[in-house]
Amino acid sequence: MTSPRRWFDPNQPQTLQGAVLFSYLNGGVAILSFLATHGPVYVLLILGAVGAFGIANERRWGYYLALVVSIAFFVVQLISFLFNPFVFSGMLNMLFSVFLMALLLHPMSRSYQRLYFR
Repeated sequence: MTSPRRWFDPNQPQTLQGAVLFSYLNGGVAILSFLATHGPVYVLLILGAVGAFGIANERRWGYYLALVVSIAFFVVQLISFLFNPFVFSGMLNMLFSVFLMALLLHPMSRSYQRLYFR
């Protein structure tokens, strides 16, 4: 018997809950930005929201997808920042990507996914 799908799991550690909410927020903003500019970077963030859904349902692929997307988004933002260091939004995006990586790589998140994710 399969368990029902959920968008958010309140029984997970606080770090994973924050990563799920933040990934959904990034995905929502990415959808709006993609509709406005059709940038390929925003498709990456939408994949992060798919990873957040996997995390909420305790799937290992969701954790790894969200982690890969957050690292890739950080690399894209770092390259963008190096070419134009005077743009405040680039600095803010880079800070948010580091925050998401920190939530996913926190020892509590890593140990929980190692023990409970399928």
